[in-house]
Amino acid sequence: MGTRTQPDAASLHAAIASVATAIALRHRTTPQLLLLGIANGGIELAARLARQLTAGGVNSGCGTIDISFHRDDIGRHPIPKEFVATMIPQDVNGATVILVDDVLHSGRSVKAALDELFDHGRPASVELAVLIDRGGRRLPLAPTYCGLTLAVPDTDKVVVRLDPRAPKNDTLTTHAYVAARQP
Repeated sequence: MGTRTQPDAASLHAAIASVATAIALRHRTTPQLLLLGIANGGIELAARLARQLTAGGVNSGCGTIDISFHRDDIGRHPIPKEFVATMIPQDVNGATVILVDDVLHSGRSVKAALDELFDHGRPASVELAVLIDRGGRRLPLAPTYCGLTLAVPDTDKVVVRLDPRAPKNDTLTTHAYVAARQP
């Protein structure tokens, strides 16, 4: 299994700042803005975006959305023993919701997040913010905000680690699978 190191922590931080700036420009006066990190990869990214938005004078709620029960591959990948429950800090009805994830690939996680979100109400609009768009979509989804775009073979896995205690340790790597991914 080969590993290729991709952008360093500084590049990831610049990408996060770029996404936060784009959100701030669009939503400076949005009254009910809510960022929801898709568990588990989007949670720390959503928290960082929310902090940067607050520092820039943009008010937003920040929570988590667990997609475990909405995954279409639950038979092959059972719900792990440790999971993060959905925590939505305000009413989603009429809110502008930004789903946040670390890596966008097939689009299935986003579809599952949409299913979970609409179980909680009807937002005015839903946008998608991702740190990495690696291509390979199997659903007609595109990010509204994207930090970095990587050309990665379908047989590779992209792993982002955002360290909440020491951001200087943030990493992004790709790992080649031994066998090709299943659709």
